[in-house]
Amino acid sequence: MIRALTMVAGLTGAVGMSQFPEFSQQYLQRLSGARAELMVIAKGFDFTAQTAGYTRDEALAAMGGSEFQNGLRDQMAGNLTRYDRLDAAYASLKQSDPLMRLTKLWHFRDTDLVQDTWEEFRPALPVTADGLICAAIGFVGGWSLVSFLLGLILMPFRRFA
Repeated sequence: MIRALTMVAGLTGAVGMSQFPEFSQQYLQRLSGARAELMVIAKGFDFTAQTAGYTRDEALAAMGGSEFQNGLRDQMAGNLTRYDRLDAAYASLKQSDPLMRLTKLWHFRDTDLVQDTWEEFRPALPVTADGLICAAIGFVGGWSLVSFLLGLILMPFRRFA
């Protein structure tokens, strides 16, 4: 029974992890699109601020006043912050192959992009080397995790000689 459970866990991990390379590729495509969209806003704002003799932060500070202006300033500040974060994540993920993206999971933290990617994602058979390596990692991880947990649960019931 224990071997069957650990095998199921290993296979579940293999199937799940084998999908990571394709998911990360689709996330990267969405990240690129969101980044490009925000780049237009950020570059336009920075150009307008520079033309007026302001830095980005000075221009944001000058935008305050009425409730409408404060809301507009806060929205622009959020867009600029998100652009900087997405730009850094894109630069890091773009230069990594799908397998190395496993070591950069913190760059997958934009919840809107992850959710949109997941909603459109369709699993497929892993036929690339990266997919097969991820499947092996998932198998070992799933098998090891369940083996460890079952070992802890069953420890009080073992006989010690």
